[in-house]
Order: sequence, then structure tokens, then C-alpha cells
Amino acid sequence: MLVPEISLTSQTVDRFISRFGEEKIAVLHSKLSVGERYDQWNKIRQGRAKIVIGARSAIFAPISNLGIVIVDEEHDSSYKSETTPRYHAKEIARYIAKENSVPLVLGSATPDLESYYHTQIEKTTLLELTKRANQASLPQIEIVDLRQELQEGNKSMISGKLHQAIKQNLQDRKQTILFLNRRGFSTFVMCRDCGNTIKCKNCNITMTYHASRKKLKCHYCGYEMSVVTQCPECHSENIRYFGAGTQKLEEQIQLLFPEARTIRMDIDTITKKNSHEDILNQFKKDNIDILIGTQMVVKGHHFPNVTLVGVIAADSSLNMDDFRANERTFQLLTQVAGRAGREKEKGKVIIQTYNPDNFSIECSKKQDYHLFYNTEIMMRKQLKYPPFCDIIVIGISSKKEIDGQRITQNLHTYLKNRVIQENLGIILYKGMPSPIDRIKNKYRFRIIIKCKFDNNMIEIMQDVLAQYQEMKESKNTDNRVIIDLNPSSWA
Repeated sequence: MLVPEISLTSQTVDRFISRFGEEKIAVLHSKLSVGERYDQWNKIRQGRAKIVIGARSAIFAPISNLGIVIVDEEHDSSYKSETTPRYHAKEIARYIAKENSVPLVLGSATPDLESYYHTQIEKTTLLELTKRANQASLPQIEIVDLRQELQEGNKSMISGKLHQAIKQNLQDRKQTILFLNRRGFSTFVMCRDCGNTIKCKNCNITMTYHASRKKLKCHYCGYEMSVVTQCPECHSENIRYFGAGTQKLEEQIQLLFPEARTIRMDIDTITKKNSHEDILNQFKKDNIDILIGTQMVVKGHHFPNVTLVGVIAADSSLNMDDFRANERTFQLLTQVAGRAGREKEKGKVIIQTYNPDNFSIECSKKQDYHLFYNTEIMMRKQLKYPPFCDIIVIGISSKKEIDGQRITQNLHTYLKNRVIQENLGIILYKGMPSPIDRIKNKYRFRIIIKCKFDNNMIEIMQDVLAQYQEMKESKNTDNRVIIDLNPSSWA
């Protein structure tokens, strides 16, 4: 049984223990200590555990006599490993299920577009649940146009409607979840005189201000620096903090509702072991009024007393450099809406956005997956995106920019010649700098290929790696080439 987030394992384990007992269950995830992992691994290998629950790496558990594989929230991008070894847990699950001739169950309220497409071409069987858990009705969803809020003079993160709804919820002693998919206090720091933004010294990315530690931090390499009071370019002291993260939202909520008890859940608050469980249990058992969090609070959690969900900035996932931006937005908004009103009380969801007419936001308001799928799949077909093709990204990183450019150019020329000579049915794009072109002092480039991934493409990619080894100077270890199939992150 796979779940996408470690924070979901405890909830899932509790449900399974209540049904099957503790002795039959093993848990595997990266937050276990070495000793705990060894004990769980042995329990599985010796056949004492009949059910294995965990995050993506649990798919490699040494289980014998396998009967079924279940992937919960199968649409979630967390199942794709973006570091070596690069794999997709769903693809491994598919392979293991086929090898063992057992069923594979993919579960989701907002299925991955490619998974749903496979049901339409009858490659996969579709089983639909037409009723919500506990016979609960769908929440009422309202869209708030933030442009209108600005015109009316409201510059805070909380719109008038959301403010009123939180106030009413506090009076009714009901709980609220506020979702903002950015951590930190301010997302970038800029000089208002010359326009210079404070960037990480190792990465070409703006530093995020964390108010609790009074530090600027890079979310890619972890580099920290003290708060800047003077512009390093023009020496002006007209420094301003822009954008907003969960820390700033928490501060504003405490100012607006001083009587409310709040708790925050993001990467910065779950640094210790069992932090996930502690925060979620505190919210549920201590009946804390408001939970503020990033996307880790939207997935699969069941909070009986939550009747209001507020989405602070629905546009953050729309502006990604990714063809899946609309799909991710629809999934996130639909999933977070699903946290409201899961028992007898009617739920309410308020989505704040600058793009109220975007079709993914409109579809999430209607909770209409089929409308979204039919619209998006037509666009994917026209633009030749998955599921109508596969995407291979060849990533090149180098400590010297000129080396990275040279390797990228040579590999592109090699592939271009192969395409012409062998008349390959692939679309090859010119090598370009990556969207974030420097991380951890390494310059980054990428070549994108659209194709049908098969044995022939595997051979071509092996030839590309061999070509790279030939051109690589024997003493130079600063360069690196990775090949990723259908990556979930394009940074």
C-alpha cells in the first residue's frame, strides 16, 4: 500500500491496524532510523508482515507471495524520484504487478490524465465511486477575484469573503484549513531604487526571507545569509520584501484573529522525527482553530471538524514552467476542497485567484473532472504531449558554463544527425539553459525530446551516454549528464 507523503502513513497505518491488527503490518519510509528500517525489512522478509505501507521506496520491499498492489493518490508527483536512482513508483508497481500476475489498484479523486486516458482506451479498467465518503455532500465552492479586492483597497492576503467566513467558523467552533503553496515569509527581496533582487550565491534563484530565524534562505541548496538592509548593487537602503509564504500568512492571521489558535505545517516545521504526526494530532485532538500549510495538508487527510478551506493564491501552480500546470492546479484545488465538510456539517471552500476565468479553476469550482479531462486531453493531443508521447530530458550540468554549452551542443548535433540519418520519428528541441540555470554553483542545460519510448530509444540514449563519455576529458569530473523519462519537475 503506497501513499505519496510520509505524513499520510500514520493515518493509513491506524486504519489498517484497526482492521487487521498491528502484528500483520510493516511500515517503510525515509524518516525511520536505520535500526527501525532494519526491523521492518526483516519483518517483511520473514513473512511476519502481510501488509506493507509506505511512501514510494516501499515498492521495493522484499515481499513474497504478493497478492495486490495499491497506489493511493496515484496522481501525486511525489511518486516520481527526481534524484538518482530516477524511477516512478507507479511504473515499478505496474511492472511488479505484471510479473506476479496480481491486480494493481490506482486510487485518486483526481486521476493523473495519462492514467485516466488508459481507462478510455481500455488499457486499464475504470471503477468509479459516485458517492463521497460518509455520504457527505460536496462542499460549496466560491471564487474570489483578487483584482476586485485590490480595486476595493484590500491589499492583505485575506479577502473580505474569506475573512468573514473564518470569523463565522471561529464563532461556530469549527476548524479551518488555509492553503498556501509557498513557505517562508517573503518570496523575494528587492531594491526599489535599482530593481536588484537578492539571489543565492550558489544558485540563480531569489532568496526567501524566513522571519522566524531572521534569515534569507535558498530553497535549492540551503545557503543562508543575514537579512539585507542595503542593496549590494546601488547601496540604497530602500529594500522591500515582496511575495508571501506560510510564515507571513500565519502572522497576518494572528493579527486579524488574535483569539484563534493556529498551527503551521510546512517543510520548516517538520524538521524533527514524527513532526508530521505531532502537528496533525495536535490539530485534530486539541481542536486548534486554524491549520496553515503547503500542499502536504491537502492530501488525503480526514479532519471531521474542518468545515472551511481557504486557498490563498490559486495561481502559484498555474505559473509553473510545465505543460502539466493546469492539471496540477485542478488537482490541488479539488484535493484541498475535499478536506472540507467530510462529516455531517456542510463544507465551504473559498479560492482566491487573479485568474478566475482559467478553465482549471472553473472546473475545480464545479468539481467536474470529466469536463477538465475532455478539455485538457484535446490540448495535449494537438501539442503532442503525454499521453500521446513520452518526454525525455537530457540534463547537463557543469562547474564551467562554457563546458556545459559545449557538451550540450555536441550531444544535440549527435542526436540531430541520428534523427536525419535514421529517419527517426522523434521531435528534437535545441539545447537550452534550464529554467533555473545555476544550482549549487553548477551551470545547467537541457535537451528535450518528444518520442514514443521503446527499446530503440533506450539504445539511442545509451549511445548518447557513450558519446558523452568519449568527449569527456578523463581528468574533468565537474560535468554530469542525466537522462530522465517524463520528469515531474522542470526546474
